[in-house]
Amino acid sequence: MKWKILIVEDNISLSQMQRDWLQQAGYDVTTAIDEPTARRQIRRTAFDLILSDVRLPEGDGISLLEWIRKEKMTTPYIIMTEYATVSDAVRAIRSGAKDYLPKPVHKERLLEMTNEILHPLSTVQRESKVLFQRHSVQARHVERLALLVAPSDMSVLILGANGTGKESVARNIHNLSERRDMPFVAVNCGVLPKELAPSLFFGHVKGAFTGADTNKEGYFSMAEGGTLFLDEIGTMPYEIQAMLLRVLQENTYLPIGSKRERKSDVRIIAATNEDLQKAIKNGRFREDLYHRLNEFEIHLPLLSECTDDILPLAEFFRERYSKELRRETHKFAEKDAELLLAYAWPGNVRELQNKVKRAVLLAENGIVRVADMGLEPAEPTSDTGHSLAIRDEAGEKRRIVEALKRCGGNRTEAAKLLRIDRATLYRKIIKYGLNE
Repeated sequence: MKWKILIVEDNISLSQMQRDWLQQAGYDVTTAIDEPTARRQIRRTAFDLILSDVRLPEGDGISLLEWIRKEKMTTPYIIMTEYATVSDAVRAIRSGAKDYLPKPVHKERLLEMTNEILHPLSTVQRESKVLFQRHSVQARHVERLALLVAPSDMSVLILGANGTGKESVARNIHNLSERRDMPFVAVNCGVLPKELAPSLFFGHVKGAFTGADTNKEGYFSMAEGGTLFLDEIGTMPYEIQAMLLRVLQENTYLPIGSKRERKSDVRIIAATNEDLQKAIKNGRFREDLYHRLNEFEIHLPLLSECTDDILPLAEFFRERYSKELRRETHKFAEKDAELLLAYAWPGNVRELQNKVKRAVLLAENGIVRVADMGLEPAEPTSDTGHSLAIRDEAGEKRRIVEALKRCGGNRTEAAKLLRIDRATLYRKIIKYGLNE
């Protein structure tokens, strides 16, 4: 799903140019020309980032930011203006702006700043977070494995599709370990610049290279005594893999420009949705690094395989976003709950989270409707029997059994619930031996 960005700019040609830049980079962009229009847009849509000029025909960018913060919204905000003054910058930052861009805004800087905010290279957690407790058999199995491996210092490799909650499992392992009071540093290897990787991982000393004006600590230093979570490890450039392997083997590293080697006391947890065995075979991933990372392996199930988690998670996200968006809402209607269970959730927990957030924002009279989630309808097929409702082979049988149970064995109603035709359902019943 695309990140949603709002540009508040009264110069139409400039607004369109910035919109084109961001759309070409893969973002979903909306524009507004003044503060009242922007407020209406923000009330209707949950934006991931807002970029606003200071001077507007009606209202101004900083008062818009102050209103957003007063409404308890945490949307990242960037101020842009050709009237670049220190007072404006200070006021914007104090009001909660992420950054300040003087005009003319250059394409490279705009995309760089947007990428830094929406795709951060790393995040640091220094306090334990309360994580949602799932109830399905598959999720409880994952939790048992996390509980089992947490007290050790074994490297853990978490495998699973996008949106299945790999980082949540990594955080859970950290929170259950003796390192829980130390930092948890999450690094997005998928956006790691190859040329900056040595400095980012190991830090550098002042004067090590042009632009190195001060000493800077790297990820290993930031995570000292705690856990370093390497997300999307399967996309890490081959050259960086070699550097990482050396640190894991020797537990030492050398900051760029330094002559003093440092010891590393860091627990490594890595995650990927890549087929690493295939990547090794194709020469894209080092086999020795794979074995170093994979001292203990955890596979995460698809959300569609964990039907017992769908409704509790939906309620959890409804309550969370009702508070965040200041929208008083009620529980899902029973008929909507059935639709939630019938949908395949190809984007897994992340998709459910985003869809519920959208529905909460659009809720009227406190009623959250599945119709407001923007779920794509599943079209029946005559041959394969696959639809969005029962697309994955692994969870298919369980979903059919659940549908038949809910419909009291009525196959016509069960087919409607699964959003497939009755003939397809009958073939699946025969295939899985459910007619015995």
